[in-house]
Amino acid sequence: MLLGNFLIGLREGLEAALVVSILIAYLVKTGNRRALLPVWTGIAVAIAVSVAFGIVLSAASSEMQFKTQELFGGVLSILAVGLVTWMVFWMRRTARFMKAELEGKLEGALDVGPLALASVAVLAVGREGLETALFLWTNISNSSEGSAQPITGALLGIAVAVALGYLLYRGGLKINLKRFFTWTGAALIVVAAGVFGYGFHDLQEAEVFPGLGSVALEPHRFFAHFGSAGDWMQTAFQGVLNVTPQITWLQLIMWAAYLVPVMALFLRPASPSKPAAPSKAAEPAATS
Repeated sequence: MLLGNFLIGLREGLEAALVVSILIAYLVKTGNRRALLPVWTGIAVAIAVSVAFGIVLSAASSEMQFKTQELFGGVLSILAVGLVTWMVFWMRRTARFMKAELEGKLEGALDVGPLALASVAVLAVGREGLETALFLWTNISNSSEGSAQPITGALLGIAVAVALGYLLYRGGLKINLKRFFTWTGAALIVVAAGVFGYGFHDLQEAEVFPGLGSVALEPHRFFAHFGSAGDWMQTAFQGVLNVTPQITWLQLIMWAAYLVPVMALFLRPASPSKPAAPSKAAEPAATS
């Protein structure tokens, strides 16, 4: 779970860090430092809402009976996979135009007032935060090793993302963002496939679907042949692919049904596209 959550924290964290750096750099460059306070306030609100969302999910699930908890977890796992899948495709398509789009929105908000500036920051950062909170909650709730490892992985990923975002803002680091988001997007699709299969396993435990006793694979039996090294190999295998020690046939089928077509669509060559014509408010931002 640690590596999978590290990738989530890194990917989502860097997206949020890029958004923040674009907003702050634009305000500083255009001499609107007075607008920094409402933007930072909006960022703080977005972070607080994301943390509260995760806490509410944990509190709500802890009060449920077993079958209800598994139903709740299964549905949210599948929803989280849908959001993450949309996110990786959206970023692959729009990463090149994100800077101009954000600066256009920010310039329009400057004419409206502090509340509009804070709203731009809340919406831009809050989306990443809510996606991260939901996806991390599904991984933590399905972890057989408690919450420490998933949370540690996520925090490490976010810390690295913040450091990278700061270096990008200061101009001390140049990375190919298109390649970065392609590689991390592909890795997240692998992680999401495990969560997708896990979600259907939870629904089997909630008795929504039959076949809980129809086991297709038992990785722990295979790794047991390697002795103590097998324990490490099993942990790495389950952590990267987000699979259970016993994999049901439904879980395996849904894992493959998600991974194969989604990965094929994600890795196919992108068709050339042009950004939408910028509005008058966005034109100066796009050329600055």
